[in-house]
Amino acid sequence: MVDTWMLVTIIAIAAVAVVIKRLLGEPLNARDLFAPPLVLTGLGIWALTEVKGLTGTDLGWVIAGSVLGVGLGAVRGATIQVYPKEGTLYQRYTGKTFLVIIGSLLVMAAFGFLAVHMGMQAEARPINLSIGVGFLGEALVVGARGLSTGVPFAPEKPRRFERPRI
Repeated sequence: MVDTWMLVTIIAIAAVAVVIKRLLGEPLNARDLFAPPLVLTGLGIWALTEVKGLTGTDLGWVIAGSVLGVGLGAVRGATIQVYPKEGTLYQRYTGKTFLVIIGSLLVMAAFGFLAVHMGMQAEARPINLSIGVGFLGEALVVGARGLSTGVPFAPEKPRRFERPRI
């Protein structure tokens, strides 16, 4: 089994890389917008199935935390600049985005502390689920904002080993 700290480190590095790319501004591509949050959320749900003795209390807190995470992600998504460039959509994190990120981290830390204090198992709070649902809330808002502009999303980047289409 993968060491928990190794997994947390990998996820944290990936999340930082996404934030840096979005701070600089990047093409708004539907696959890149939705795939990472869906994968992280799926991995988080899988991690929950591995928790021994998962209780109704645990699930209640997980569901509430997930709803809160999606909501905070949606607030973050509202602060992201979505703009046309070179005929397609781009996105860029703003100063407000970082304020929301800091506020979200504080709210989620307090929520996690309260949940564990009220009887939730600490193991029933997978970090990948928390990050995934937050990015999912962000993606839903940014995606909707992008669609409302009428400007097309950026095309998918070619995969490394994919043959060019003729």
